[in-house]
Amino acid sequence: MKNKILEFRKRKGFTQDVLAKKCKVTRQTINAIENDRYDPTLQLAFKIAQVLNVKVDDLFKP
Repeated sequence: MKNKILEFRKRKGFTQDVLAKKCKVTRQTINAIENDRYDPTLQLAFKIAQVLNVKVDDLFKP
């Protein structure tokens, strides 16, 4: 599932580690999601969106 998490994360000035800690997951999980190797659960997708202050729809637009 193509996503724009990296783009929004960088706009916020967050490292993968910072985003991971705020979402209570590992940095490796964030890395895998950003590189399309792992699809987040719906719960995690909403948490990432909340932390980045964007809509879930915006994170996963084609």
